[in-house]
Amino acid sequence: MTPRLRLVLGLLLAATVVGFLVNLTLGSVAIPLREVVRIVLHHESEQTAWLFIVEKIRIPKACTAVLVGWGLSVSGLQMQTLFRNPLAGPSELGITAGAGLGVAAVMLGSGSVTSLYAIRQLGLSGSWLIVGMASLGSALVLGLVLLIAGRLRDHVVLLLVGVMVGTITFSVISIWQYFSQPEQIQEYLLWTFGSLGGVLGTHLYVLAGVVMLGLVLAFASSKALNALLLGEAYARSMGLTVRRARTLIIASTSLLTGSITAFCGPIGFIGIAVPHLTRSLLGTSNHRILIPANGLIGSLLMLLCDSIAQLPGTQSILPINVVTSLLGAPVVIWMIVSRHKSVFV
Repeated sequence: MTPRLRLVLGLLLAATVVGFLVNLTLGSVAIPLREVVRIVLHHESEQTAWLFIVEKIRIPKACTAVLVGWGLSVSGLQMQTLFRNPLAGPSELGITAGAGLGVAAVMLGSGSVTSLYAIRQLGLSGSWLIVGMASLGSALVLGLVLLIAGRLRDHVVLLLVGVMVGTITFSVISIWQYFSQPEQIQEYLLWTFGSLGGVLGTHLYVLAGVVMLGLVLAFASSKALNALLLGEAYARSMGLTVRRARTLIIASTSLLTGSITAFCGPIGFIGIAVPHLTRSLLGTSNHRILIPANGLIGSLLMLLCDSIAQLPGTQSILPINVVTSLLGAPVVIWMIVSRHKSVFV
């Protein structure tokens, strides 16, 4: 690693730490940065209310933003490299749609407003029922994709199959919505907006564990990703078992995307936009460098999006999916318009 790349990674790490602390100061209750640092380092504050807000609400939400940023950005990087498609994202294999199908089975398939009340009492974003069904839906789609992947050699065909599986899943959800009551549809739409504030306590530990496992698999596949950049024929000539590497990459992406969608809802554009920002900033295609840099930029961007969503000084909080789309879509447009050749050159 060159001194320049070390400097860039160091600056990104420092910026992420600063962004994390600044994020803790924002919200309906303004807390000075000095007090936030004091709470984080010493677990004490002049005001008990500030201590409770930071430790019980804002720190878990900021940690969730970091995990989501790492997971989605690394997932997008893997998908873009595997399919050699600059517009590929974490949702291309239908994993996000599968999670949505699991949630729809609870919220739309129950047919009872009473059941919705019970879910609401458990907490929409934090309910183990919602998380469990979303995870089950993701796992079913993953199983189907892996079954198909074992019979296909062409990555492009696998990508098309994943898109079609996602389309079928969304069609089933749309049929459920058509026959559902307005209250049920409203609850499901709220879930699709995404939220970072519902991952507390045990949920945060579970999410962190699954994301860390997915990131370990991603780091383990970095050599395979570097080889796949030059094509499958070259990868095979280097002794890489392409089918096994593809399964490892898909498993990593599925763990990251499925767990994040289950706990936080679908969050768009981070997985598509961040890999392009990382390549442009670092000027390298080495995934041993891209993966950590990608994670840091993704975390920083998610913290920024969450800070914008807070609408400081008000009681309102924008849906996180809205903010990520507003920031991520221009990056994708810029990539399409400004580049006339492959981003993998």
